[in-house]
Amino acid sequence: MSGNEAVARGSFEAGCRFATGYPGTPSTEILENIAGYEGISTNWAVNEKVALETASGACLAGARSIVTMKHVGLNVASDPLMTLAYTGVGAGLVVVSADDPGIHSSQNEQDNRWYALMAKIPMLEPSDSEEARLFTVKAFEISELFDLPVLLRITTRISHSRTVVFIEEPVKPGRPMYPGKETDRHVMVPANARTARLALEGRLQKLARFSEQFPLNRTEKGTANYGIITSGVSYQYVKEVVPDASVLKLSLTNPLPVGLIKKFTEDFKRVLVVEELDPYMEMQVRYLSPGIRGKAFIPSISELTPEKVRDGVRWFVAGTPPSGATAAGQGSGATDVIGRPPILCPGCPHRSLFYQLSKQCSFIAGDMGCYTLAYDEPLKAVHTCLTMGAGIGQAMGIEKAMPEGGKKPVAVIGDSTFLHSGMTELLNVVYNRSNILVVILDNRTTAMTGAQPNPLSGTDIYGNASPDISLERIVRALGVHWVETVDPSETRQVEKVVKEAMAFQGPAVVVTRAPCVLLPEFREKKREPYTVRPDLCTGCTICLNIGCPSLWWEPAEESAAGRKKRPRGIAYIDPAGCTGCGLCADLCSFNAIVRIADG
Repeated sequence: MSGNEAVARGSFEAGCRFATGYPGTPSTEILENIAGYEGISTNWAVNEKVALETASGACLAGARSIVTMKHVGLNVASDPLMTLAYTGVGAGLVVVSADDPGIHSSQNEQDNRWYALMAKIPMLEPSDSEEARLFTVKAFEISELFDLPVLLRITTRISHSRTVVFIEEPVKPGRPMYPGKETDRHVMVPANARTARLALEGRLQKLARFSEQFPLNRTEKGTANYGIITSGVSYQYVKEVVPDASVLKLSLTNPLPVGLIKKFTEDFKRVLVVEELDPYMEMQVRYLSPGIRGKAFIPSISELTPEKVRDGVRWFVAGTPPSGATAAGQGSGATDVIGRPPILCPGCPHRSLFYQLSKQCSFIAGDMGCYTLAYDEPLKAVHTCLTMGAGIGQAMGIEKAMPEGGKKPVAVIGDSTFLHSGMTELLNVVYNRSNILVVILDNRTTAMTGAQPNPLSGTDIYGNASPDISLERIVRALGVHWVETVDPSETRQVEKVVKEAMAFQGPAVVVTRAPCVLLPEFREKKREPYTVRPDLCTGCTICLNIGCPSLWWEPAEESAAGRKKRPRGIAYIDPAGCTGCGLCADLCSFNAIVRIADG
């Protein structure tokens, strides 16, 4: 199984009854796989905070629950997380943070181990798929033993790599019942919170003693004259490149087993801490022994690789730290490959919109989603991307800071992102009378993470029909009076509507609605691809400005004698990639782009 599949299996084996989360790579497949197990009520939430708060309610009713998200999603969910350690959880509550060292599909590579330390909750870190399954089961047990949420921290390599998993029969879930009215425990007014804080300290002391005896923290004896402390996927790299080292493998990494670590360090004059990203463990144990080292030799930027660990161990053994730049993250050991920038899919319905925005608008605040890819050449139609929902707020901030009479800033946001955290931003725009244009790209799915359904898709995670929800009604209910809906493939109409929205004084919203090209309803249309007529193409290159990967440029050809076979370069359309959207044909003033049947 992959690590994500194994977490799902572990949830089933632990008797989990409720699962929720928000899609985000590398965590997405966990919830999708949990939905395939009987007896677990599973749903996508509109954001991570909502997911965790919903799961906490299920736990109060006696149902073991799991919440899944990527690392930046835990920022959104951190508000309830911090207080759940005070209130306790009832039934077991596991929070999965899928971190992304190396920033494969994220806006940062924050190290979420600090959340466990800050929230004062236990944390488990599996190093392969079997541990991902087993640690999920253990996480539920620990959660109930100490009445605390447990953070299960995995990373991209654990989520998406595959190892052998030994499955077990599931335990019988407990019977949910209506929660008791323990107001002293669950109503966190200051008087109750002060008492809960003291009680939490007592649980932490018990947890620290538990950590020292936790059997999945283990020492592996080797022949080298130094020791290595490690956890998670870093353990796999250590075992691969320095199999003769003595290793203290930590699985429960908050709280750290200080006594166990001290005993391990007493056997060696020198100990190296191998961990990805921040010196989370190193900073906590350096006081135990002057021989403990870590980030002087192991990179603190990007994900580790066997090559990075091998180099770090060599420098550590030699006692000569690398230069600052190398230690920070250089020397990946990866083979150079030809770069290919990420781009919008062929036939993406929103390409026409971005083409029009790039011509008419001076500043376009973007947001999180595949439409962010319009930032690059040739469209260059997204100028910021910060966090989920931030584009609307940034556009408002720009408008408020600029002199009156300036050009209207634009915010572009996807439908799932708008429901996640854009609605409150838009309400703030209306409340403060901000003169901006918000464009909501409605493709009826959460496209960037693999086309998961959202409240606008018409189906839930199981494919069952869900209530019809109208973006337009939501926007008007928030107080926006100028609202228009347009099919983004209608190029002239898009141009007209954007002009009208830019001219309107006050907040304006344009909803561009068309299915994602990866959805069945788009593919079922089977539109015939286009081709370029060489006799009509003038080589003006306007069609290339939309950035479609199915459009190429063929330069002028020369004969063997040096004379040109074709006097000018022309555009070329790859029929295998063309989806027949027709945007390039709309832009061609010379009627050189036609359906293949008409060419």
